[in-house]
Amino acid sequence: MVERARKLAKEVTDEVQKFIDLRSTDSVERTVSRLFGIDGVNSEGAPLPNVVVDDVKIGGGLKRGIAYWIANGCVAKNLDPQGLAEAVGRKEFSLVKIPPQNEGLVDQKMDELAAKAIEKIEDVRNKRDKMLEELGDPKKPYIYVIVATGNIYEDVVQARAAVREGADIIAVIRSTAQSLLDFIPYGPTTEGYGGTYATQANFKIMREALDDIAPKVGRYVRLTNYASGLCMPEISAIAALEGLDMLLNDSMYGILFRNINMMRTFVDQYTSRLICAFSHITINTGEDNYIKTSDPIERAHTVTTSQLINEQFAIKAGMDPKYMGIGHAFEIDPDVENGFLYEVSHALLTRTLFPYATPKYMPPTRYMTGNIFKGYAQNTLYNLVSIMTDQSIHLLGMLTEAIHTPLVQDRYLAISNAKYVFNNAANFGSEIELKKDGFIQREAQKVLENAVSLLEHVKEVGLMAAIEEGTFGDISRRMDEGKGSDGVFVKGEDYSNPLIEEMERLLGVRR
Repeated sequence: MVERARKLAKEVTDEVQKFIDLRSTDSVERTVSRLFGIDGVNSEGAPLPNVVVDDVKIGGGLKRGIAYWIANGCVAKNLDPQGLAEAVGRKEFSLVKIPPQNEGLVDQKMDELAAKAIEKIEDVRNKRDKMLEELGDPKKPYIYVIVATGNIYEDVVQARAAVREGADIIAVIRSTAQSLLDFIPYGPTTEGYGGTYATQANFKIMREALDDIAPKVGRYVRLTNYASGLCMPEISAIAALEGLDMLLNDSMYGILFRNINMMRTFVDQYTSRLICAFSHITINTGEDNYIKTSDPIERAHTVTTSQLINEQFAIKAGMDPKYMGIGHAFEIDPDVENGFLYEVSHALLTRTLFPYATPKYMPPTRYMTGNIFKGYAQNTLYNLVSIMTDQSIHLLGMLTEAIHTPLVQDRYLAISNAKYVFNNAANFGSEIELKKDGFIQREAQKVLENAVSLLEHVKEVGLMAAIEEGTFGDISRRMDEGKGSDGVFVKGEDYSNPLIEEMERLLGVRR
């Protein structure tokens, strides 16, 4: 049945990949611009990658790919990409009005810029991998905590405190609704709402802070941010350049929960994951969200279905399974009889289906109340399921989840709880055997059977039509609606993107 499930998921994503391969997006082209070395803003504060891509788009030339226009402009004006972008930002000329230069020289320039970008990413990746090897990898499950003050400098203070208390992963929550911005803000920021803006400067500040404290605590500390929304591949690019370790990156989250056009999302997620795969960035998929909007028991199979789909999209982008942070959650109503057994069954199913992945387990949120003592008990059971079922990435639950953004002392209590349970139940999972054909095994089998049935339906109608039907999270989105739909285009016959092609070659991706 597992083989059948994977075969169906592959066939479902094969059809979508055909669609992806014919198209690009504004954000994919801006990603190429960034990796070619374009950064900064113009006099009006507009990011130069946006300025350059918009210039070509308005001029009607984007179907050829931004790589060509940048290379052609560099050859003609004898400028590097940054100098070229700054001139376009000053409105000195438009890239599409520069006469075509010698084809051989332009191709050579494109290849040169792609090679420099690849080398830059490799250098950052190798430095991070070396540091991880030297400092040592913490024991799993990794303790994952969040900072979300809105001020990157205050985030650093809280992150260092969390690391001293035992955190292995620091996730900087993005400012509310940043996923809906069709540009990446520039520079350090101090005024985010509900989180801190994801910018390259902020990535750099937090990376340096964690690298500074890591030797003092004697372990490598991972940094996480978010690559979802209208700038998914761009966020992956700046994360690769600044040495992030993890990115929240789901093939359908933006479609369902942010109403971003599905065509845009599917095309963007491919380039985003290609960069993550090449950079050794672990992706965190978002299946936990499905059971926040639908019943966690009756719709558990939609989580498994999405996990299998996310896995196949990641494989298509050349990703090693160990960088697949497959998502799931502890979200069953605590008043359900045998709710703990359901949670064990679902968590163990994920761990068993993806033995080489690094599953990310999410805490109770939907049924947390103002009763902080009950919430602490719920989180304790969650911690126990995680260590029992050998999860890899463990996002800590907070006792004040239902009241406000957790206070510093709440994070301390959450880390203390997790460390207590993980230590006392360290070998619990390997010491017990499940009752043959008992509750836990029967529930897992039922979820898998329902997932296979759903995958058969999705294959029959197509993934995009299945999303329109409200298959995932009980949320329906239409193929022709959503934010960013005007940023998707069919590649021209002369389209060039040597950077993506070289990453595909190095990762062994074949089309």
